[in-house]
Amino acid sequence: MSTLETNSIGKYSTNNVSFDDALNLKSYTTAQRDALTSVAGDVVYNSETGTIDYYNGSAWFATSDNTFQFSGSYLVIAGGGGGGGYQAGGGGGGAGGYRNSYASETSGGGGSTETSITLPKNTALTVSIGSGGAGGTTVAEDATNGTNSTFYSIVSSGGGGGGGSYANGLNGASGGGAGGHPFTPFSGGSGIANQGYAGGNSTPSNPNDYAAGGGGAGAVGNNSLGNGGAGLSSSITSFAVTRAGGGGGGRYSAGNGGSGGSGGGGAGGSNGSARTGGNGTVNTGGGAGGGGGTGGSGIVILRYATADVASYSQTGLTISPSTDGSDTVLEITAGTGTITFS
Repeated sequence: MSTLETNSIGKYSTNNVSFDDALNLKSYTTAQRDALTSVAGDVVYNSETGTIDYYNGSAWFATSDNTFQFSGSYLVIAGGGGGGGYQAGGGGGGAGGYRNSYASETSGGGGSTETSITLPKNTALTVSIGSGGAGGTTVAEDATNGTNSTFYSIVSSGGGGGGGSYANGLNGASGGGAGGHPFTPFSGGSGIANQGYAGGNSTPSNPNDYAAGGGGAGAVGNNSLGNGGAGLSSSITSFAVTRAGGGGGGRYSAGNGGSGGSGGGGAGGSNGSARTGGNGTVNTGGGAGGGGGTGGSGIVILRYATADVASYSQTGLTISPSTDGSDTVLEITAGTGTITFS
């Protein structure tokens, strides 16, 4: 794998070799190490964990104590998609991606619980909270997708924007709902496995003129009534909170548009009026209601054993810390920056 290089070898004594200078192993991050074409016996220094790692022919193992890392659970939610169409015929926005590793709770789109994350200490870890997508500004304009939320190696994708009147929903973590049309069917955007569900389809035969609801983390957007797909509940903060609901589809006819999905989805606009789509709720990743609503921003939540971390520092982030029993919970609600644990 590599060539041993040294400035000088001090002496040879029986079966020992003595070097004048310290032997410096090649340094790799975990991802770089895993990408190597390795053979049994290869040894590297892992710069993330502070361990000397060796390859046994099938997997990497650490030879030293893990004193420079700790494990935690996360919930990472991206920004929700905006609501399609300036008027009420637009589809609901899809919820932001929902990735969860806490306890036995599930991730979005029917995904199973992800594995806990191992985090290095004394290293600046990148964090970014996704913003909600903007709503359509003309009758037929699609909304925009929400933006990704990132925590270290975990990335949740933004929710799909709702389709404008006469348009398909956009693909995203949860898909945007299709816009309404009296004669032509349109399709909802697709979701992403382990993050969210698809948006609903619109049908000309719908007697109430609903556009389709956006997909949620827990359910597909509704076709016939325009309701947004349901979100998912998590107790990572010590009490159950539902997030990442899809936005409701707008409605041409008199009466209310589709309901927002549980977990922050905005309600659909009604009666052809301009900009009546409800916004997704902040820090839920909820999709916006059809009719020009704005998607809800995302959130990153980290939970770890209090005894494992002495302190943390951050730049560019808004963090609300709390404790639950022997654990610390950090809710990161805004910003793009870094967090460093020690």
